[in-house]
Amino acid sequence: QVQLVESGGGLVQPGGSLRLSCRASGFTFSSFSMSWYRQAPGKERELVARIISTGGSTNYADSVKGRFTISRDNAKNTVYLQMNSLKPEDTAVYYCNAVRWAIGDYWGKGTLVTVSS
Repeated sequence: QVQLVESGGGLVQPGGSLRLSCRASGFTFSSFSMSWYRQAPGKERELVARIISTGGSTNYADSVKGRFTISRDNAKNTVYLQMNSLKPEDTAVYYCNAVRWAIGDYWGKGTLVTVSS
């Protein structure tokens, strides 16, 4: 049974930091690219950051470059999103995604991040 379980969301003041985690099970984590997406109220889901299976390459949305860092620990089947210098516009539900072409495309249920004073 495939599971992606996000954690680490919450309420943080502007300028603060949060670290999201996504623990995977039920598939070969180390062979999947992992991504974080987010969806703000009234907006479409958007890609925040992606990391390839080996961790050797990452890419980011322009809106988070220099503030967010995606990483993974294949020994722990976990992907992380370190979010610094948070802004109110970062408020959204953050989703973990695992994808491998022709094998699977899996989603977590999301974790809410609220940036507000």
